[in-house]
Amino acid sequence: MTEATGVGPTELGTDEEFEELLGFIRDARAFDFTGYKRPSLRRRVAHRMHGVGITSYADYRDYLEANAGEFAELFNTILINVTAFFRDPPAWKLLAESIVPRILDSTDGGPIRVWSAGCATGEEAYSLAILFADALGEETFKERVKIYATDIDDDALAGARHARYSRSALENVPEESRERYFEPQNGRYAINVDLRRNVVFGRNDLLTDPPISRVDLIAARNTLMYFAPESQSKILANFHFALNRDGLLFLGRSEALLTRSNLFEPVDLRRRVFSKTHVAEFREGLRELTRREAGRTTVEVDELRIRQATFESGPVAQLVVDRQGTLVSANVQARALFAIALSDLGRPLQDLEISYRPVELRSRIDEVYAAHHTVAVRDVQWSVGGDSRWFDVQVSPLLAPDGEMVGVGIAFTETTRYRTLRESLEHSKERLETAYEELQSTAEELETTNEELQSTNEELETTNEELQSTNEELETMNEELQSTNEELHTINDELRDRSEELDEVNSFLESILGSLGAGIVVTDREFRIQAWNDEARELWGLAADEVHGQHVMNLDIGLSLDEVMPLLRAALAGTTEETEGTFDAINRRGRRIRCRVDASPLTTPDEEIRGVILVMRDADATDGFE
Repeated sequence: MTEATGVGPTELGTDEEFEELLGFIRDARAFDFTGYKRPSLRRRVAHRMHGVGITSYADYRDYLEANAGEFAELFNTILINVTAFFRDPPAWKLLAESIVPRILDSTDGGPIRVWSAGCATGEEAYSLAILFADALGEETFKERVKIYATDIDDDALAGARHARYSRSALENVPEESRERYFEPQNGRYAINVDLRRNVVFGRNDLLTDPPISRVDLIAARNTLMYFAPESQSKILANFHFALNRDGLLFLGRSEALLTRSNLFEPVDLRRRVFSKTHVAEFREGLRELTRREAGRTTVEVDELRIRQATFESGPVAQLVVDRQGTLVSANVQARALFAIALSDLGRPLQDLEISYRPVELRSRIDEVYAAHHTVAVRDVQWSVGGDSRWFDVQVSPLLAPDGEMVGVGIAFTETTRYRTLRESLEHSKERLETAYEELQSTAEELETTNEELQSTNEELETTNEELQSTNEELETMNEELQSTNEELHTINDELRDRSEELDEVNSFLESILGSLGAGIVVTDREFRIQAWNDEARELWGLAADEVHGQHVMNLDIGLSLDEVMPLLRAALAGTTEETEGTFDAINRRGRRIRCRVDASPLTTPDEEIRGVILVMRDADATDGFE
């Protein structure tokens, strides 16, 4: 739309001014659009600037500072929430027939976690819920499946939580599913309450917020295409971390994995379904911490008992995890603090709540194995019994006498007292850096080196990425056109409603004019006829469509209009004298009558005279009109 006015995005200011505008938006409202693709982002910002009549980025920044409400309008323009139930049906058919059964087999009766990233108004998240409910049955679905739906747009999330949609929005929903999972409410359709409870909506910025963890399926359809390649790589790394070992990634038809890393491999490239690649398995188990030997001496037994007693009575909570990820030991403090039963010893750590609460341990353990040094996490908050407690968590490698790493030791040192002393001085917590970010940084450095060595291959890949980017731009523009079309439909509906109201008002006015029992003629200030009722037609024999718009003096009727004109002029002048009279006339039947004529001004609510109302009736008739 902006380009149609003759002012394109490139004419609104320099690249530096545009980047300064994005930085201002990020600092003022914590919406960081710096990772988005510049062409589509410039186009959407220019569209909004045209809407408020501003032609430069600098002026628009000043406008945002002076009008806080403009931020919401700008965000609604940038965040195009175009989605639908079962959008791209062939891809959803693959999901229902192959992917959902694959997830059910891999979870083996356990809980299923699904993440819908960039969910907009919720249609995609509810489509996923319908697929799993159909596959499992509603009762099993309620027990096993939890769907997390996130977006950066708070208004879209509010609409998703209400879960009410028009009939046209359900066009791709099968009739059986529509009857089973939707309930009619005031002309719209609401998601079944039982299905709704298993879908959790929340705000999440894919570039800055931590990902949802331990999920079996991520659906991010037509979301990545708005981001620049560097941002896409970061988001894909977060997706890789969030997925379980057998997790799957479901993208939109206009998106491809724009990265040369080995984080994902295609399951069905045409339908954009990918599986997570597996990291190297741990090679060896933890060697026994104690050995039962037939020839052990009393001194060795005493030493073993002392070591065990020291571990059990340690002042901080401690855990020992072997190379296979099995919880080998937990001292008294740890068992009491984290409700660990003796029967939990020997179970995989990832099956226990302690693996992710109060802090994500698995990634820290991976970092220790990768770096061969201690990893510490400071200021971890945990709510216990309604009170918040703070811990420093230290994950340390356990080395055998020969220097081989056999596991890790995890110590939770409570720092609540120290945290309380400095809490009044802190305004925000620093985000913790995790191991996967370091690994991603290393992968990016290796990727850069590889690209330098393979320049020819890079040119081919760059060309492919440019074609893909062009395709994504076309998809974005298509969604913008769809959004504009929906706005036009809304305007058309409003115009139709107003036309119906106008028809009702005209009908009501005609009823009033027809009920007065006298000939009514309404003129404008130039004495052109605007209204002519049925009594006037009955009196003079002319229909309303014959006289509408004509000057009064041009009428060929049995009344001398030269005699009537002084009354019209007096009424138009607003005087109260000489506005009525009785004249000889001949009606349409040729009968001579005495015609009583009353002229009064036609005024607006603010007393402005817009014309004249002329009342004509047979003075000899006894119709009771006075």
